Amino acid sequence: MNLPPLREVIAAHGLSASKALGQNFLLDEQLLDRIARIPGDLQDRAVLEIGPGPGGLTRALLRAGARVTAIEMDRRCLPALAELSDAFPDRLRVLEGDAMKLGHDALMGEPYAVAANLPYNVGTALLVRWLSGETWPPRWTSLTLMFQQEVAQRIVAAPGTGAYGRLAVLAQWRASAKLAMKVHRSAFTPPPKVMSAVVHIEPAAQPEGVSARVLEKVTEAAFGQRRKMLRQSVKALPGAIEALERLGIDPQRRAETLSVAEFVALARELS
Repeated sequence: MNLPPLREVIAAHGLSASKALGQNFLLDEQLLDRIARIPGDLQDRAVLEIGPGPGGLTRALLRAGARVTAIEMDRRCLPALAELSDAFPDRLRVLEGDAMKLGHDALMGEPYAVAANLPYNVGTALLVRWLSGETWPPRWTSLTLMFQQEVAQRIVAAPGTGAYGRLAVLAQWRASAKLAMKVHRSAFTPPPKVMSAVVHIEPAAQPEGVSARVLEKVTEAAFGQRRKMLRQSVKALPGAIEALERLGIDPQRRAETLSVAEFVALARELS
């Protein structure tokens, strides 16, 4: 499939990355193909892409054989995506809208992988949404997401490190999260001020007897005042101090020293 270079597409449609929408366009096709390979074989698999922009990653996913549903709220990008849809008949569905307001499972109607160079201003909120909720395993089979490197490191962080917090526990208690590749700022147009990285997340078995909502409340309280000892930060949760004692967790410890398993055990006691 001979497609014009992305730079030509952007020039032809007069597109420029919108700061307000958190856009940074990725134009290196080899790099985009590498990202599309991270989820594994995409031949005839359903893939949800958020914020395709001029369609750089979309092309790579289509080249890999995926059936792509792309949600884009910047209508300036729709003509470029329509051209891509013509080039890959019946393989690309483009929806204009806000990904935060749409029901992804209902939209896809089948198990699906998520792959996206997420707009920086909604990336974390979307991730938290995909990782939350009582229903597990989720309808998504994997998440392959580009973040600012600092956010990526918070998702895969280990206990006792500065980056470890609520996001790490949320991403690791019933899923596996790994940093799949780093992307230099110079790969983007315009180059962002920071480095980026792609995180790959796959669902794992959910520990028994734990409510996701309770775990979210525990991590919210514990990391909401991360410099404080647990006895201070979780005291507003009914029964939390007694649960710490039953589990033999010293209430003088700080949240960032607790392992994911200890958070799970605490949530189980409170569930």
